[in-house]
Amino acid sequence: MMEVWNESHLADLLRERLGDAQLVVVSNREPYVHSLEEGQVRCLRPASGLVTALDPVLEAAGGLWVAHGGGAADRKVVDAEGKLAVPPEAPRYTLKRVWLTEEEEAGYYDGLANEALWPLCHIAYVRPIFREADWRHYTQVNRLFARAVLEELDGEACIWLQDYHLGLLPRLLKEARPEARIGHFWHIPWPTPEVFGLAPWRRELLEGLLGADVLGFHIRCHCDNFLDTVARELEARVDRETSTIVYRGHATRVRPFPIGVDFERITRDAEGPAVREEMERLRNRYGLHHELIGLGLDRIDYTKGIAERLAAVERFLQMFPEYRKRIVFCQAGVPSRTRIGRYRALGVRIERMAREINRRHGTPEWQPVCLIREHLSPVQILALYRMAHCLVVSSLHDGMNLVAKEYVAARSDLGGTLLLSRFAGAARELQEALQINPYDVEGMARRLRDALEMPPGERRLRMERLRLTVREQNIYRWAGTMLDALLRLPRKELVG
Repeated sequence: MMEVWNESHLADLLRERLGDAQLVVVSNREPYVHSLEEGQVRCLRPASGLVTALDPVLEAAGGLWVAHGGGAADRKVVDAEGKLAVPPEAPRYTLKRVWLTEEEEAGYYDGLANEALWPLCHIAYVRPIFREADWRHYTQVNRLFARAVLEELDGEACIWLQDYHLGLLPRLLKEARPEARIGHFWHIPWPTPEVFGLAPWRRELLEGLLGADVLGFHIRCHCDNFLDTVARELEARVDRETSTIVYRGHATRVRPFPIGVDFERITRDAEGPAVREEMERLRNRYGLHHELIGLGLDRIDYTKGIAERLAAVERFLQMFPEYRKRIVFCQAGVPSRTRIGRYRALGVRIERMAREINRRHGTPEWQPVCLIREHLSPVQILALYRMAHCLVVSSLHDGMNLVAKEYVAARSDLGGTLLLSRFAGAARELQEALQINPYDVEGMARRLRDALEMPPGERRLRMERLRLTVREQNIYRWAGTMLDALLRLPRKELVG
């Protein structure tokens, strides 16, 4: 059995390894957003897997988080340097906000990041869109982030960059501060060289990422794809045995670091009275009093396979009519990236599919699909996890998928069954889940029947083993192993 990491383990590691060095985390998404409601400033935590993963790390270690400030009241609560102490109720670290114009945000975030890189890396049969103007904004914003970080550096620094929005930042920082330890974690899949070859600025992106000393992905497959891509596109020395790339005299170690969740916190919160009370409220509000409840919980995104999941629910009702009036499938999720036409169209499609399934199969007393399209609080999410007899994660392509791990962490009662896409990174770890192929609608329908008819003893045993895995591969192990790999590097290896 692995040693189970916790907040204290991570804090001890960073105290030992960091010494006097400064810890800086950089991401597009900020961990706290300040909005205006009826003239009052309100602080919210955004629905983001990245924020959920990183906030406990900064709370444990302290330091600085640099992120884009996009809230309507974000400027009202910071000092002259754009900084404030967070969390508001018990400050543990500093948040510094980077300000973008609407044009910069549209080009860098909506355009290059989410209409080009997101579909390119997810291979979800949505064509990436490449615009020269978006690339200019992406370059400009990465430089803004570099300036914001460099202004804060004083002496030794360990800089941990996050995700595909900041692909140029490692090189920008390494050129300015070669002695700084720079890690970059890419939270989405890395495609094959053939797919990445579609990007007009592939060389610039690769050179940007190779400014990192350690480059992390969720699974080994994505590391191998990156090594293959660099070997094809750049004149670099690629050592597959050590998973290291040397480019222009600088070494980048490419490693898998599977991300996890805060298992102990989720387990504790899910057992609390607030969740039990919320379960009853949700049952009454949405009429979820039926014998069986299936659940899908996602951002509304075409990579999540939501349409395929609903098609499987309808096929399930056709193939196994004995479940009519016994089951309700609850599809919950918040609208996402609604400024992009593809996402708005997907939201309309999902609503239409749910309405048509209910029209064809429902009765005045029973609607088989309950669609919840609103922001859900952490308590509401945990309540849905505890209510669900099964959770269906049908991603068409996913770097990891933390919803699957959150569901397991929430089920300390050892109830519930996880149906998990074989195309999600989490499928490599969560072997006791019922694996599904989201492109096989009838196969998913049969798997849903298998989940509902699973003997109680088998269900408990599977969940028990899943919980052991999620407990061991938690958020603190993810952060600790990547930061340890970065902090262990000899200084002479940082500057090439």
